Amino acid sequence: MFERFTKDARAVVIGATACSERAEASTVTQEHLLLALLDLEGARTSFAFRALGVMDRRDSLEASLADARRRGGMTRADEEALAGLGIDVGEIVARVEETHGAGALTADRRDRRRWSGHRAFTREAKQTLEKSLRIALGRRDKVIGAEHILLALATGPGVVPEVLADHGVTYAALERAMFGEPNGGAAQVG
Repeated sequence: MFERFTKDARAVVIGATACSERAEASTVTQEHLLLALLDLEGARTSFAFRALGVMDRRDSLEASLADARRRGGMTRADEEALAGLGIDVGEIVARVEETHGAGALTADRRDRRRWSGHRAFTREAKQTLEKSLRIALGRRDKVIGAEHILLALATGPGVVPEVLADHGVTYAALERAMFGEPNGGAAQVG
């Protein structure tokens, strides 16, 4: 599939690996794909981010991602479900961090003794790249661009789509910003 990626899409994958390395994470996640997209300059995605005001709120977006990481990667829906059972996630995080230190529940903590140096992509990150192919095909594009990866990140459940939506970056908003028309004449791939 990588041979179908444009130069920008390849830069996103390579940039996501670099983001993972800088974070000393053992895997490449959807979050790393998003951070690489935010760093990409001169692409359709960077235009969309500017048009949607994301670059002005990048610190807020990154803080939301860090907060979710601190909660072990749980979405608000996960937290609300647990709250319905009488479980206060904020209280649990506070107690665990009080005992084990800040970031103790971080979703991707590296075991330095067994880490090989190779960073695999998480199941969710792989699914995002696969979904980007389906989106490209649905739009009748012959190649997969960074814009398809971003559209794939904006779909489905999970922390990254939730954080994007909280910052006004929805699938429909991205299509309008990048292609000028909702759904681009194709159905949204979920």
